Amino acid sequence: MKTFDDKTFDEYMVDARLHIKTIGRIDHYADDHVYPYEPTTYTVLERIAESGLIGEGDHLLDYGCGKARTLVYLHEKTGCRASGVELMRDFYEEARKNIAAYEKDICRPRGKAVRIDITHGEAQKYKIPPTVNRIFFFNPFSVEIFESVMKQVTGSYYEDSRNIRLFLYYPQDSYVAALSRMDEVMFFDEIDCRDLFPEKDDRNKVMIFELG
Repeated sequence: MKTFDDKTFDEYMVDARLHIKTIGRIDHYADDHVYPYEPTTYTVLERIAESGLIGEGDHLLDYGCGKARTLVYLHEKTGCRASGVELMRDFYEEARKNIAAYEKDICRPRGKAVRIDITHGEAQKYKIPPTVNRIFFFNPFSVEIFESVMKQVTGSYYEDSRNIRLFLYYPQDSYVAALSRMDEVMFFDEIDCRDLFPEKDDRNKVMIFELG
């Protein structure tokens, strides 16, 4: 029988409980601008959910949503509305299947409405809904694309003034530097995740920035 260490076993178990399939890192679509598929661990997502910074009244957007793990989990745990953007067709199709299975097997038996939608396309061309006020990044693309996306974010902020919080997990220095140059953005808080992993990597955290 195959055995798993505790972290891997938990990943499989949570996937199974949610009726989704999101395990594993995939590199073969990656290039200089689009980075590999690697889902955020459930332990980190749980810590975000427990922070109280995302709630039922919020609308979360995940750039590079992959197979929709973050969308499904945070929707399940916090009740937030969740939207995702995914460039790769294969991942987008897998995300659709995962959301459909979660809706059919988990939500419908409880009489719970599913508030998750995903879009296939380029992040920098995505029209941000005016209700989006929480945005998640796990290093989905190059800083050049990130800066283009942030122009869309600030544009949405000025069109429909609201408090917007950006959640950067395992933040790249180049992302943080780009945000530091933006007058509209300021550092808000940090969720420490170093204790969740055996290696004491200072980047195992969620940096939170705020507009408005």
